Amino acid sequence: MDFVALGKTDLLVSHTAFGAMSLGEVASDEEASQLVHKAYEGGVNFFDTAHDTKVSELRLGNALKGMRHDVFLSTKSTSKGAQALIEDLRESLEALKTDYVDVFQLENPEKDAVCSADSALYKSLLSAKESGLTRHIGIVTESLEIADIAVNSGLFETVQLSFNVLSSDEARRIVKTCEEKEIGVIAMQPLNGGIISNIPIAFGFLNQFDNVVPVWGVRNSEELQQILYFTEHPPVIDEDFKKEAEKLRMLFS
Repeated sequence: MDFVALGKTDLLVSHTAFGAMSLGEVASDEEASQLVHKAYEGGVNFFDTAHDTKVSELRLGNALKGMRHDVFLSTKSTSKGAQALIEDLRESLEALKTDYVDVFQLENPEKDAVCSADSALYKSLLSAKESGLTRHIGIVTESLEIADIAVNSGLFETVQLSFNVLSSDEARRIVKTCEEKEIGVIAMQPLNGGIISNIPIAFGFLNQFDNVVPVWGVRNSEELQQILYFTEHPPVIDEDFKKEAEKLRMLFS
């Protein structure tokens, strides 16, 4: 397993992250725990979840009992109110059975929350960091416009956005800007919501970016095994690979 610095944070995370939101879709608590343990044994030390997926947070917290200080946790909140944001974080900490998370993220925030240090939500994030409830702060967004504003504001340490082999030139530009500004990129939807079926192409594309940590949703042992396999045996990035990747991108453009 390769490990990369998540932007200018002090987090050295596995280049493959576990998307724990999908743990809510797993049949049982025991099966969810087995998936988390198998991922950890395979070298994964970064687990991303969300306050809105309460079952997933509970299952992840239970699975990581005794392992908390060996892993990094990120979660997120969609709350638009400053006090509600902190309440969500405290509920997440209780579910995850921890005193802090490593990254706490605003999920799908409005423009005013990401462009000014005077916004109530941003002040609430800083308060959470200063009080030790989170070590670092970031945003999650489906909007490239919001992502671009957040990146250029200099207020956030991480940005989570949809990024994969089908992503636009604008998305790639934002990821490049993040690299220049040392902002960690957490890539959601590495398979573009299931549109991409070619796992080697999807994995190989993302593996080229040292500043990008893809979050792979895992629902069963077979999916996890495939992800771990390509983690240890990444596709060779040669001219043939690049042609296939571009062909796939053009097919859906």
